[in-house]
Parts: sequence; C-alpha cells; structure tokens
Amino acid sequence: MKFLIDMNLSPLWVGMLTSAGFEAVHWSTVGKKSALDKDIMTFAGQSGYTVITHDLDFSAILAATGGLKPSVIQIRAERTAPELIGTQVIIAIRQMEAELSSGALLTIDPKRTRLRVLPLL
Repeated sequence: MKFLIDMNLSPLWVGMLTSAGFEAVHWSTVGKKSALDKDIMTFAGQSGYTVITHDLDFSAILAATGGLKPSVIQIRAERTAPELIGTQVIIAIRQMEAELSSGALLTIDPKRTRLRVLPLL
C-alpha cells in the first residue's frame, strides 16, 4: 500500500510507515503546501495513495461526493506523533488492508478504531 501524509501530520510518519514496509510520502514533497484538501484528495485518488490525516475535512469530502477512493485514515488523537500512536496505526492498517485497498474511511483514536466502507451514505 501507498500512503500520502497530509500537511497536518509530521513528516516523521514517512519513516514510521516505510520501516513497516509501506510506501509513504509527505504532501510537502509532492505538492504545494497551500493546496486545498480537495486537490490533495484528487492527487491521492489518481496516484493510488491512501491519505493519512488529522483533518476531518477529508471525511466530509468523501461524504459530500459519495467518493469510492481514495481511502482515508484519520488520526483522532490530541498527540499525533508517530512514536505515540504509530504502532496502533500500523496494526490497524495491517488488519484493515483489504478494506483500505477497496475504499474505506478508517478512524483511529487512542481508545478505538472504526472502519467505514466507501461510499459513505
């Protein structure tokens, strides 16, 4: 799987994900820092990335458009550093890999993980 890390998360996520065997890039290395969320979603969908973000706007875009791709992983924690919640994220990705490949919204907070298959209705 390939992951696109949103601007609101640290570039350190790239190292965490690549160490776990995934391909990952931070948005700051592939696009304008001031890009709109919809532009990031378009790029991710066209390039086969799953977006990892701390921003609720991405799920709102999926809901408003009825989109099937790209998949989105929302980290809903106050502290989003990969050394704090990264292991939980990696475990969730591995458990939900089939659903993320098909199109899903995965929400991860320190106490639970929730999966919704796309499209969001």
